[in-house]
Formats: sequence, structure tokens, C-alpha cells
Amino acid sequence: MASPPIVGLEIGTSRVRALVGEEREDGYLMITGVGECASRGVRKGEITDFDNALVCVQQALNMAEEQSKVTINQALVALTGGHIQGAISRGTTPIIPADSEITEADMQTVMESARAVSLPPERMTLHSIHQQFFVDDQQGVINPEGMVGARLAVSMLILHGVRNRILNVLKVVSSAGVDIVESAFGGLAAALAVLTPEQKESGCLVLDLGGGTTDYVVYANRCIALAGSIGVGGDHITNDLSMVLRIPSATAEKLKVDMGVGLPGARVPDQPVTIQPSGGFAGRTVRYHDVNAIISARVEETLQMVHTQLVRNNLHNVMGAGAILTGGGAHLKNMEEFASSVLHMPCVIGRPRNVSGIATATEGPEYAVTVGMLRYGMRQPARDGRSGGLFDMLGRIFRR
Repeated sequence: MASPPIVGLEIGTSRVRALVGEEREDGYLMITGVGECASRGVRKGEITDFDNALVCVQQALNMAEEQSKVTINQALVALTGGHIQGAISRGTTPIIPADSEITEADMQTVMESARAVSLPPERMTLHSIHQQFFVDDQQGVINPEGMVGARLAVSMLILHGVRNRILNVLKVVSSAGVDIVESAFGGLAAALAVLTPEQKESGCLVLDLGGGTTDYVVYANRCIALAGSIGVGGDHITNDLSMVLRIPSATAEKLKVDMGVGLPGARVPDQPVTIQPSGGFAGRTVRYHDVNAIISARVEETLQMVHTQLVRNNLHNVMGAGAILTGGGAHLKNMEEFASSVLHMPCVIGRPRNVSGIATATEGPEYAVTVGMLRYGMRQPARDGRSGGLFDMLGRIFRR
């Protein structure tokens, strides 16, 4: 019996994307439909104009329906936004009687203890991902069931965000007539789509460079060690180019894509760049050196924010596989070399793995988030009712 279609939806600052996929017999994912449109009413992954955002979601879903020839009733929705943060929580429980075998019930008790983190009332937990167990003084335990001990502890990564901002994104989707099967942090979904087993084992950084946000996920010591979002993305580069050079935003966006970032240490030519008139804009000439300085400064600033997080959490030297870049920002010219120079690690472009079908979705790093949502949907079509939902499951997937 064929598996039902799975739908992944991402409401981004630049684009709204919907993907329809089906699981093949060999376990690969077949993309059968793609729908997307330029975002309106969305800024930094958050809803700023409900009606406009709803229209965009409906357009993307309609396109995906038409191409895949299926009716979309359900979707897995990716979440992002600079308000999404990660924190490490630790729970501990005694083993009674002492020095007896640890049971599944003990594991559930200690994980519930770690999840019971106190958050401000305006924030809600998105995911609770267990990292490692501790049996007495032994750390790095993956599965303690059956081991003997007197005390069991666990460390968990708690991802949380502002409740109403998350609910507004979900309300847009439900208002489009779609039931939400699951919602998840987009950075984790991107990691699920692009990482190889070798990269997970060696440790790596997944950096999703979006239009309004930069999501990051760090995999180290065989667990998801850190994750979060920064409210800075490609739109900052475009805005700076537009304001400093006094050119229209659409022209600034094209200039950003065409020019990319300058190669680290390279001499930048001070040659003129002619900008053609359009839409009432008279056109003008700018200097290549100025354009490069604006783009490079903003990209470096964003990458430095991520690097600061790595250093602060003592993770900057534990990623043998380096950084994997996804999102639309990964398309910027020279981005791999530039990111490597700022992050001080090798960087590669991450593309969805084990995917076939429509080429735009199977080859583009900007589709990592939606493909990752589909990947999860292949494994667990709906919630199993346990706290933590998707990424309790994802934590187990990452350890494979």
C-alpha cells in the first residue's frame, strides 16, 4: 500500500514554500509538488500582516496541490524567529533501591524533571531534546536502561519561543484550511535534511541562512548540543545596500545576489558598477569596492554572532566536520570561503540528501527546511502524545 503524501510548509521572510513528498519503497523521499511565492506580511519569520500572510500561504499550497495533483489537508509547519532560544536543563532522580537496575520508568522520571524548566509566562517550550544521561559519576551514557546505579541524571536542550508569535504563524496555516500535524524549529529540520552520518559523528554546525533570520544547530558529542535563531538575515544586507547606495530594494537585492561577498584577503577592485534605471528610479553608478564593503560587513557580523555563541558554549573546537550552510543565503557567491574565514572551520553547502523528484527542491539548499519536515513525516506521521513530540523522536534519529 502506497504511503500517503506528506506536506512541509515554511513561512519565511523572503518566501513561503510548500513541498509535497511521498516515501519510496527504498526509503528515499520523492518530491511530487512544489509551491512558493514571495512573502508578504512576514518579517523575520513572524507575522506582521495576517491577511497578506494568509494569501501567500494559500498561493503556495495551491501551487503545490496543482503540481502534485493531491488535495492538501494536513501539513508539517516549520518555525523560526529571533525569539527562539535554547537552554540546557538538567534533571536528577535517585534509583530506588540504590544500586539496582535502571528502568524505563526511571528514564521517564528524570526526563520529566529536566523538562520542568521555569519559563516566563509569555514563552512556551517548542522541543525538549535529551542529550546524554549520567549514571552516578559516569557521563556520556546514551541508553542507561538495564545499567546499575544509585543516581540517574540527564541533560536536555530546551528550545523555547514567544508563545503568541508562534501561535500567530500556526493560526495563519489553520486559517488556510490545513490541519497542522506537527510544528518544529526550522534549523533542526534543515539539519535532518542535509546531514550525513559521518558529519553527525564528527560534530558539525548547520547554519540556515534565511531572508530574515539565521538558524543554527550544533551537533557535538553525539547529541544536539546547541540550537537557536538570530533575528538577522539576508534582508539586512539588502536594506543596507538600498539605504547607503540610495537604490530601490529590488535593485539592491539583485546587486547582492550578483556580487556576493568578497574573497577573504583578496584585493577588491575599485571599478564602477552601473545600475540601470527602472520603476521611476533614474539609475546611477556605484563603486564595486563600496558594494563589497557593505555586503561583507553585514555577512561577517551575522557569522560573528554565531561564532560568539559557539565560543560562549565552548563548542568552537569540537566540530570536526565544520559548518554546513543551508538557506537562500548559501547561494551568495564565495559564501563557503567567506564563512570559513569567519567561523574558523571548513564550510560546505548543504543540500537535501536521499531525495528525488523535482530538481529545484532536491538540489537547492533553500529547500533544506521543508525537506527536513517531510523527512520527519516519513518516520512519524503524527504526534505520539509524549512531551517533546517531534524532536524527542529527532534526538533518536540523530543518534543512528
